[in-house]
Amino acid sequence: MTELVTSDLHAWLARQHHGLRTFRTFQQKLETLSSDDPGQRAVCRLLSGLVGSYIEAFDEEPLPVAVADRAYGRLLDLVASLDLRGNAERRLADINRVATCDLLH
Repeated sequence: MTELVTSDLHAWLARQHHGLRTFRTFQQKLETLSSDDPGQRAVCRLLSGLVGSYIEAFDEEPLPVAVADRAYGRLLDLVASLDLRGNAERRLADINRVATCDLLH
């Protein structure tokens, strides 16, 4: 089982810049977590898709600072709210919350 748990993801994310590179690296960390801990694949895939949609929206385009700050804050709050070691009910609630999240709106 991986040592990369929610608090580690959150701590890493909290130290990063709000730019697209952070979001791309975050996706790589999610891939590692998904590979190392197959029980987290669903939430990792949803988080990666969420971040991927955000990256695609601004790829090759200027990223307004206010948008970057808001999206980064939403992602940081979302990751802080997850409990990757919670019971099945809690994990399902987390998955549903990630599935309905939008970093842009």
